[in-house]
Amino acid sequence: MNILSIIITVLLVLDAIGMIIIVLMQKTKTAGLGAAFGDDGGASFTSKGRAASKEAKLQKITIILAIVFGVLALVLAVIG
Repeated sequence: MNILSIIITVLLVLDAIGMIIIVLMQKTKTAGLGAAFGDDGGASFTSKGRAASKEAKLQKITIILAIVFGVLALVLAVIG
């Protein structure tokens, strides 16, 4: 195994760990039966906005990490 292959494998593992952490930080899309009837749990408008902004950032990071993961896996398959 050459040095480039080892470096890409380490980056792939770190990317996978990062993706797992980011996905676990995200909230679920459904909040149970209360969400179906509009129960927001008493959250104010500004706290909802901040939560939505945080969720949007986490989703963008997830997409970026997934793309990087795919590219690294393809590169590893080509050179491996």
